[in-house]
Amino acid sequence: YLCRKRKQVAQVTAEAGRRQRPKFASVLSTMATGSTALALIVLAAFVLSMLPTSLAVTSPYVRPRSRATLSVPKDAGGQTPTQVHISTVGHDEMRVTWITEDDAPAVVEYGMTSGQYPFSATGTTTSYSYLALYRSGNIHDAVVGPLKPSTTYYYRCSSDPSREFSFRTPPASLPFTFVVVGDLGQTGWTKSTLQHIAAADYDMLLLPGDLSYADFLQPRWDSYGRLVEPLASARPWMVTEGNHEIERIPLLEPRAFKAYNARWRVPYDAGDSPSGSNLYYSFDVAGGMVHVVMLGSYAGFEAGTAQHEWLRGDLARIDRGRTPFVVALVHAPWYNSNKAHQGEGDDMRDAMEALLRAARVDAVFAGHVHAYERFTRVYGGMEDQCGPVYVTIGDGGNREGLADEYIDPQPKTSVFREASFGHGRLQVVNATHALWTWHRNDDDQPVVADQVWITSLASNPDCNNRAGAGAQA
Repeated sequence: YLCRKRKQVAQVTAEAGRRQRPKFASVLSTMATGSTALALIVLAAFVLSMLPTSLAVTSPYVRPRSRATLSVPKDAGGQTPTQVHISTVGHDEMRVTWITEDDAPAVVEYGMTSGQYPFSATGTTTSYSYLALYRSGNIHDAVVGPLKPSTTYYYRCSSDPSREFSFRTPPASLPFTFVVVGDLGQTGWTKSTLQHIAAADYDMLLLPGDLSYADFLQPRWDSYGRLVEPLASARPWMVTEGNHEIERIPLLEPRAFKAYNARWRVPYDAGDSPSGSNLYYSFDVAGGMVHVVMLGSYAGFEAGTAQHEWLRGDLARIDRGRTPFVVALVHAPWYNSNKAHQGEGDDMRDAMEALLRAARVDAVFAGHVHAYERFTRVYGGMEDQCGPVYVTIGDGGNREGLADEYIDPQPKTSVFREASFGHGRLQVVNATHALWTWHRNDDDQPVVADQVWITSLASNPDCNNRAGAGAQA
């Protein structure tokens, strides 16, 4: 196993950057108490951490040009449910969202056997108009549960017998696998990315903004909903907003995020830390072993704003003895050596970075820049063993093309960067280790281009003392 693993990582373009080296004693402890498979993975992490690391890498890979926006035709009307997607609510509930062209009941019927629906939940129905030229269909959502973990449920919406869907609930313990993809859009590259995501199993998808690239053309929201439905109806999609979701037109459409808020309802009012805004929120997975913070780049974030005060309180509630991993998502990256969107996340970083470091957030994922870049652990612009790992992954498949011009020389904190489409996977293996892997879309084949083990800061004794960590919020 270790030989195969070593060969795989030797083929990875960037097995680079400083690793947090696990102590051999803790590896032996994991082997003694955990399953054989997980023990082997952790032992592999230890062995691989002994391999020499490379210098920072700017990949020379040349991506073919971007692909056109897809046309996803409407395949149903009337009361037939379309654009179905789900999101997690609390530890044992799921929100189901769907759209019908005509009036239909906001009811979800569900059960654990195909064709049998002994349970049901009734939700609400809304709609919106845009520029007096477009009116959405009837947007329904209903929260189903309580649900059992790691269980497949079959369901139908609006009592329509023509379309049965199914989803699998996330596990209540580790390991837990996230897919992370930003700036998804709806192009040929998007289709390729979605195919790669579907090819390997996962528990939840995280999307740090820029979903449909509708850009004021509201029917594109509908085609996007139809495009992602096969995946988004089967696993929870947890999203936050990007700049392409704003869609505000002064005087004509003064309300920002009108379509986004109507179509992609998130659990901002659920759990122990409700935010009060659909633009930022948090949630737990794996029985509280992982805390996920979804931040809003386009909501107020300065000290004294609602988001800043909420974030301070949310992070203060985390018990790192019970929650070993904390990750955050934001649209505009706080660290970026690409020439595109330089400095656009700096103000938010200045306002919130100390809060994240004081809470020992392990990783921060961003979009916006249409390329991939991984930084080492950073705080205040410098390498810091108690800062988060920063990753830009705005490369899902947008129609605007790739950002292929980087600042030279490459900053010391930037470990690997490449302008190509792709997606990432974060497998939180146990309480100390998570494996991050980035897959490039290489001629429609997923290729592992960057991979690194991330050690939980909660397991690093040098970072356990908040005051000693040096971050004053």
